[in-house]
Amino acid sequence: MELIENQGYLGILRQLHADFPHWNWLNGKTVFLSGATGLLGSFLMDALMLRNQSLPPEDRCRVIAVGRNQAAAEKRFPQWMGREEMCFVEQDIIAPVENLPGHPDYWIHAASTSHNYAFAMEPINTVLSNVLGTRNILDLVSAQGNGRFLFVSSGEVYGENRGDMEYFKEDYCGYLDCNTLRAGYPEAKRLSEAMCQAYIQQNHVDAMIIRLPRCYGPTMQANDSKAAAQFIRCGVNRENIVLKSSGEQRFSFAHVSDAVCGILWVLLTGETGQAYNLGDERSDLMLKEVAAIAADYAGTAVVFDLPSDVERRGYCPARKTLLDAEKLRRLGWAARYDVKTGLCETVRILREINQL
Repeated sequence: MELIENQGYLGILRQLHADFPHWNWLNGKTVFLSGATGLLGSFLMDALMLRNQSLPPEDRCRVIAVGRNQAAAEKRFPQWMGREEMCFVEQDIIAPVENLPGHPDYWIHAASTSHNYAFAMEPINTVLSNVLGTRNILDLVSAQGNGRFLFVSSGEVYGENRGDMEYFKEDYCGYLDCNTLRAGYPEAKRLSEAMCQAYIQQNHVDAMIIRLPRCYGPTMQANDSKAAAQFIRCGVNRENIVLKSSGEQRFSFAHVSDAVCGILWVLLTGETGQAYNLGDERSDLMLKEVAAIAADYAGTAVVFDLPSDVERRGYCPARKTLLDAEKLRRLGWAARYDVKTGLCETVRILREINQL
């Protein structure tokens, strides 16, 4: 069974259609989306294309989907490939994009490695997909002369909590040791954000930023090594949930649907030059609490194990990263999923489609 055929997954997409009030602003528009086959990008693709099915041809949203692998896109989107409203461009966003098939009204840069193993094994690509990818897309927006640009950033830009506040607001700046392998990801996100500000000032680009917490959901990829993804994978296979630390790190989490809803809110209603946190207090948990939810649902146990050297090199050193999302809530966004509801539903859907 394909994911898009699963009734639970379709229900999540339709709920997003009901929750977000500004879909009509995308009618007849073109959206450029990098990272189209990733956790966030593939969910947004499905949401846009599924909505198109209910619209007359003149109101449908066209998507220019960019990814590194044509075969991966064909495997992930067999129901959308070949449709008039979707154009897939096989492109490593590190390289300049040439001969873009259209003139996007909205640009979303969501291409990036985003999990521990990739940070350790692809450190150069981790940096360049953000820094050069951001520059390349901003150059396209500048050359076109119009369109809104959204950079998908991360709560990791805040670094480690210095102990002077519980929740990070958008103007907080914590400690980050840049002289480490693992720093490539947050430093690349920081530099990409600074690049947005430079293009706003010098080239008058209409750009904004969203900072996401740790995201999970049924569009997760099989090789995702984030802790929550590992817990979900174990839950799907009814295996013990393995914790490779004491599990006392406390982070903000977000279901992919809530994250994509936030992306749409900022893209369509955000203020130029502003950064917006996404988070919800119901989903601010310690890793061991998330592990316990997965184990309880799977009917298994939480066990502790030492991480491999590769895994350890990719781990985030921060012990607490909680995001204050009041600024985004003022735009109208609200989270639908708490971690228990979202994680258990994710496990159920992935069991049903039997893809992990």
